[in-house]
Amino acid sequence: MKKTAIIPLRKGSKGIPAKNKKKMLGRPLFSWVLTEAIFSNLDEVVVFTDDIEIIQFVEKEYHWSSKVKALLRSSENATDTASTESVLLEFSEKIKYDFDVLCLLQATSPMTTAVDINVVLAKIEKEKYDSALTVVNTHRFTWNTDGTPQNYDVFHRPRRQDFEGLLIENGAVYATTKTAFEVSKNRLSGTVGLIQMDETNLVEIDSMTDWKIVEELLASRMKKSKKHQRIDFLVLDVDGVFTNGQVFYSADGELAKAFDMRDGMGLEILRQHQVEVVVITSENSPLVAQRMKKLQIDNTFLGVKDKYAFLQHFVKTRDTSFSALAYIGDDVNDLTNICSVGWSFAPANATEIVKQNADYLLTNASSEGAIREACETILKYNKRY
Repeated sequence: MKKTAIIPLRKGSKGIPAKNKKKMLGRPLFSWVLTEAIFSNLDEVVVFTDDIEIIQFVEKEYHWSSKVKALLRSSENATDTASTESVLLEFSEKIKYDFDVLCLLQATSPMTTAVDINVVLAKIEKEKYDSALTVVNTHRFTWNTDGTPQNYDVFHRPRRQDFEGLLIENGAVYATTKTAFEVSKNRLSGTVGLIQMDETNLVEIDSMTDWKIVEELLASRMKKSKKHQRIDFLVLDVDGVFTNGQVFYSADGELAKAFDMRDGMGLEILRQHQVEVVVITSENSPLVAQRMKKLQIDNTFLGVKDKYAFLQHFVKTRDTSFSALAYIGDDVNDLTNICSVGWSFAPANATEIVKQNADYLLTNASSEGAIREACETILKYNKRY
């Protein structure tokens, strides 16, 4: 049974300009649900968009996953008035209905996890529903515009624990069989299965207020899921961690970066204690490649913009966990990893947002012993294991 997901994205957005590409915890908004889809039971994940820049980003950043594709969406189906059903129909016709289950994922629901997607798929695969969707149970009392209550008796107000509440469609995940969709032309038809998500998943991003709420919820969820164990990997950014963030240019391009020799020795000592060193940087710099080769860091990955998705891929291929990772980062593109690894470090001169979210604020600045300090801290920490 081939399970295909579509993530529809529009270039235009009036409420929040360029919403789908705007950085949430340092990552483009759409990358949150895309990454979860990659690590779910889906067989194929297609970003369907009229934005060429997003298509290029997807093709470059997720080359390590055979699941991911990007297709160009017509301008007619990328207007304010175009319905989601019309987009699903265009997509289905474009791929010649090459699926058994079609899953609709919304970028505006970044709290969606691979587990949520899998449970919705299971409703169709295992429980034989025609379609399924995610809902949230909210214990709110609702009213009609004429001043009459919708879901309770004002003279017998129920206690929260005795109130069943309301199931509200939260717009995160939908799925339908090919057969049902071909007949109804709708994302939901036939026998419909419901999957309840946590009430925190009720917020969809339609305003900057929603954005700030969801960003805080994401960061909080990641931090709560941290587990402490022995650190087996130290993952580092480069600019602002190995270097002070300054780059010297000549007419021919990048000329020089400054590295601290003591950091190199700290990493060598760390490796002697069976901690692997990994470098992930968004820059594709020959100078960085040369320095990492000198330091004998084989796990060096250049030009990675979505560091969190790539780190998830690394964790899976190395059969380890985020709890076994330590991370040093200094800027917003490191923020998601800072919030998710077992131990995160920020140099003394990191950006304020990273300092606020890191587990450990180093006393030394980048290229002035910050890495060496982190190495020594990890060695002391690992002694308990």
